[in-house]
Amino acid sequence: MTGEQPFVGKRVLVTGGARGIGAATVRRFLEEGATVAVGARRSASVDALCHELGDEARVISAPGALEDRSSCAAVVETAVAGLGWLDILVNAAGVFEEMPFEAINQAHWETTFKVNAAGTFFTLQAALPHLEAAVGNAVNLGSDAGLIGFPPSSVYSGAKAAVVNLTRALALELAGRIRINCVCPGNVATDMINAAAEASSNREAYLAAARDRAPMGRMALPEEVADAILYLASPRASFTHGAILSVDGGGVCGF
Repeated sequence: MTGEQPFVGKRVLVTGGARGIGAATVRRFLEEGATVAVGARRSASVDALCHELGDEARVISAPGALEDRSSCAAVVETAVAGLGWLDILVNAAGVFEEMPFEAINQAHWETTFKVNAAGTFFTLQAALPHLEAAVGNAVNLGSDAGLIGFPPSSVYSGAKAAVVNLTRALALELAGRIRINCVCPGNVATDMINAAAEASSNREAYLAAARDRAPMGRMALPEEVADAILYLASPRASFTHGAILSVDGGGVCGF
């Protein structure tokens, strides 16, 4: 915990908040004084994290799948009802699965774009009136794959590229109403990358390659990405708008 608590009195919704980067972000906001609504697909995952955190007064459950415009709006309204208002939205919900180009089917395409791109878009759309009323801001979670593209994850790369350019376009359209920025992590030591490693032909080789892709020679910790998110959401970034912040150990620089 830092000595500073810049988010005291702030109300935050973190989608994808029950695990990985999202859960680390929830913890960081709580440490710095915020009240947080945790969004996730499964109610049990949200309940488990809320129980683990143990501060029922400052943790609100807002479960729901970000499957379409109405479900995104429902998550936002549940969060606002519990929080009272909304200062900050963190769009951290996402799915990842590697698949060779020839094997990609309609279901893989639709699920990847639905959660990563459409979920981000429609959650922000539903949250906009609340964020604007609070003079708040939003932080989207992109990926270095959305800046460079990596095989065999062309659909994921495309969906995250959509998040990156969505952030840029909305920064222009919504300037003066809310701030909006984007964090693009490289490989992060979470259960998501562990699942990808387990699905590969050689788990240890996969994880070694994931570490070696960054010039710094390791994967990020979820907390390191969360710190970047909190910076962009904080008053310290009051003139930072439309930024695409890479947190990848220099990986983008190598391409």
